[in-house]
Amino acid sequence: MTDSTDSQADWRDTVFLPKTDFPMKAGLAAKEPAILARWAALGIYDRLREQRKGRERFILHDGPPYANGDIHMGHAMNKVLKDIIVRSQSLMGKDAPYVPGWDCHGLPIEWKVEEAYRAKKLNKDEMPVAQFRAECRAYAEKWVAVQREQFQRLGVMGDWADPYLTMKYDAEASIVGELLKFAESGQLYRGAKPVMWSPVEKTALAEAEVEYEDVVSTQIDVAFEITDAPNAPELVGAHAVIWTTTPWTIPVNQALSYGPDIEYAVVEVRFESGSRGRYLISPELWRPFLARLRANSPLGLPLFGDEEFSSIENVTWRGKGSQLEGATARHPMHELGGFFEKPRPFLPGDFVTTDAGTGLVHMAPDHGEDDFLLCKRYGIDPVFAVDGAGMYRADWAWLGGQGSVINKKFVAADGPICTDLRAKGALLAASDDFPHSYPHSWRSKAKVIFRATPQWFIPMDRDTAGTGQALPGAALSGPEGSPTNVDVPAFEDTGPGNGATLREVALDAIARTRWVPARSENRIRAMVEGRPDWVISRQRAWGVPIALYVNRATGEYLNDPAVNARILDAFRAGGADAWFAADHQQLLGADYDLAEYEVINDILDVWFDSGSTHAFVIEARYGEGVRANLYLEGSDQHRGWFQSSLLESSGTRGRAPYDAVLTHGFALDGQGRKMSKSLGNVVDPLKIIQESGADILRMWVASTDYFDDVKIGKEVLGTAGDAYRKLRNTFRYLLGALDGFTDAEKVAVKHMLDLEKYVLHRLGMIDVELRAAATGYEFNRYLRLLTDFAQEDLSAFFFDIRKDSLYCDAPDDIKRRSYRTVLDILFHALVRYAAPILCFTAEETWQARFPSEDGSVHYLEWPELPALPGDDAVSTQWSDVRALRVQVTEAIEPLRREKRVRSSLEAEVTVPNAILSEEALAELFIVAKVSTADGIGVTPTDYHKCGRCWRHLPEVDTDGLLCDRCTKVVA
Repeated sequence: MTDSTDSQADWRDTVFLPKTDFPMKAGLAAKEPAILARWAALGIYDRLREQRKGRERFILHDGPPYANGDIHMGHAMNKVLKDIIVRSQSLMGKDAPYVPGWDCHGLPIEWKVEEAYRAKKLNKDEMPVAQFRAECRAYAEKWVAVQREQFQRLGVMGDWADPYLTMKYDAEASIVGELLKFAESGQLYRGAKPVMWSPVEKTALAEAEVEYEDVVSTQIDVAFEITDAPNAPELVGAHAVIWTTTPWTIPVNQALSYGPDIEYAVVEVRFESGSRGRYLISPELWRPFLARLRANSPLGLPLFGDEEFSSIENVTWRGKGSQLEGATARHPMHELGGFFEKPRPFLPGDFVTTDAGTGLVHMAPDHGEDDFLLCKRYGIDPVFAVDGAGMYRADWAWLGGQGSVINKKFVAADGPICTDLRAKGALLAASDDFPHSYPHSWRSKAKVIFRATPQWFIPMDRDTAGTGQALPGAALSGPEGSPTNVDVPAFEDTGPGNGATLREVALDAIARTRWVPARSENRIRAMVEGRPDWVISRQRAWGVPIALYVNRATGEYLNDPAVNARILDAFRAGGADAWFAADHQQLLGADYDLAEYEVINDILDVWFDSGSTHAFVIEARYGEGVRANLYLEGSDQHRGWFQSSLLESSGTRGRAPYDAVLTHGFALDGQGRKMSKSLGNVVDPLKIIQESGADILRMWVASTDYFDDVKIGKEVLGTAGDAYRKLRNTFRYLLGALDGFTDAEKVAVKHMLDLEKYVLHRLGMIDVELRAAATGYEFNRYLRLLTDFAQEDLSAFFFDIRKDSLYCDAPDDIKRRSYRTVLDILFHALVRYAAPILCFTAEETWQARFPSEDGSVHYLEWPELPALPGDDAVSTQWSDVRALRVQVTEAIEPLRREKRVRSSLEAEVTVPNAILSEEALAELFIVAKVSTADGIGVTPTDYHKCGRCWRHLPEVDTDGLLCDRCTKVVA
């Protein structure tokens, strides 16, 4: 008890309050650019490479975004997640370089340049190729520069001074080099088969460049008169009925297909108009067929009721599809002669079902994969009637020079195709009301078609060991699409060779790769198992050309190492442009005559470009045979970059280019909807950064379950902001509480009090979990562990209990020194743990305590914590204490609400059992007194309040006087 007589003395100046200039209000939007500028001046990325030289390397290979616009939320989410992973690997002591890159070729960029042309009423096809390519290059350069600044503003650390660009000369040379590896091993051929084709963009598309949208199409039923039926003569004169939702393929029909085991029947249909006909369909599809006739037949209403097919009297024939073998029909437009007068054979198809239609399918090998393969088996080749713009060839007998086939009016029920079929009496029904999903170009948003064209392919099912010889190609002469001038061998599935096929190698590589999350392995496996040959050619201008020469006489491409070496030298010196301006005779050399060779000017699929990046980014920088530890992109890249990289590397190196692949979902709006300008729900990352700072966005990314689609909006960002403020407040408290701390004040762990030892024990447990989460790329869990520890173990428990010691104990008191020693350990650990996610705030926090012109928190490595003897019993005991503390706090709360006590310091509590001493529990519970009794009870204390520490203690006689401890301290 103090002998002071001044119970109203002001003791504030004697209390050791935390002191720091670190502001609670972050002001990130203003601070972060200055931190970025400092990092740039320090050359922090290059310094890290020097510091970590010789360490175990971790390579996250950057999937290249297109350089064609400001970044969006998907970009931000992707780049931030990559940066968090790279920084965390660096924190764990590895050399973790990050080389950002851009996809600079292909349709997305070319389309933007064409849009500018169209706005000026210019035709791209009339411009010199060199000029057009130069404008594409300039466009890409512009957006690379813009996006580079935007990505850096997110806090992404990497080799921004030397990123990889697919349009750099060395990259273009490397891409061609990878192509020539396929050619040299015999894994390349030119053939014709239906591929996804964009009439608007006039090029083939990869599956990854296609998206599906709901549309409403025209559906028609068309009658083909049967002219011969050796196994069922009574069918002659009847009409086989087909149903299709692509009327524009009727002018290219070459056969009809049936299911051998399907039941068919001929029924005589009479119409109110007086017309009648005998129609061959499957009885299982009679009702929907009859419904279409009733609703939309130009022949009038059929004279039938609703009776079942089996009860109809005028069924003139029944039989299995196998009886249609050898039968033929004639095209409705057979009177045009030539192509149209040839008999249309009936062919057995295992793909024919009775799910919809009539049970018979019309075959147009130019425009369907099933059609193509079946017709090829019977010697029927494509005719290339539809040109690249979706128009019928000018010399085509029916509708020549007309189109476009994706024009709704052209294919409508009252359009020219249906009008001509109606005039021939072959159109049984037509309506513009069939809803279904249809492929569109993701760039132009226009419909695409399946179209057989001469293309270059990498086969999936040929021996990847190769023969070293070129496979047969094809000589192309004359205009594209002219059947008399095109001699392209159609695709032939040769099946596996003596060695492994590309498909088999890729599937084996998938099994040897770590997939995160694990379920994503099933997705890419299914895609590779079922994918067709890789069509690698595009009929565009902006890209890497397929630098091959094809012998006009044999159709074989030239495979000469000396020629290939000269081609590569030319690309290294002048990039892809060198091919279009080359002296090809000089490249061929004296052994070959250019007149005998066709120069291929198709460009490569951009997925081949990006699929080759491992060669000119990873191997070129880190050594031949080196592969990436991790690829990380959105889930759509299972059919895109993940797969093209897998196939390219499997075909040239016999393995995947990565050890692991991480897939994240898409960023949706706050209601879980896809972001769309038309919906007005786009969340702009640049606006978030401008208003709140990049660290808030980075915290949101880390807080999401990014393996699935994630939501972002004001409410979600508000939650991230609240979590950020709590963590920032922890840093602020640590900085203030450690003001003036030096090594001389430190206390060895063995001399610390039990509470400090327990907190260090908890830190050690969290440390292990954090490292495991970082290793597993589980940053949602990582951030939750970090924030929960800071909030629950520290702010709400440790800091709350020890603030009395910090404020009121003497500077040399062992309890206060122990506490500050642990705070120092916590500071060094927490600021490191936070650095991969809150890269700006961690730097600000570190510099606030350890200001340095050339120092950075990002040079630091994972914290080394003091060793503690493992004691599960102690941990269990403290868990019990904390659980009891929660119960006591809850029991005090009613008295606070009733204003019987203003704070827990004014309460006395009883507990069923004293886990620790009653004095220790009183300090831990921050109450006046603890005693044991049955149950938990709370009463206001009769003790008086110390004027300095505000504790209610028995030795204080009058409120405002000092307790024994405070008396000694102020003395």
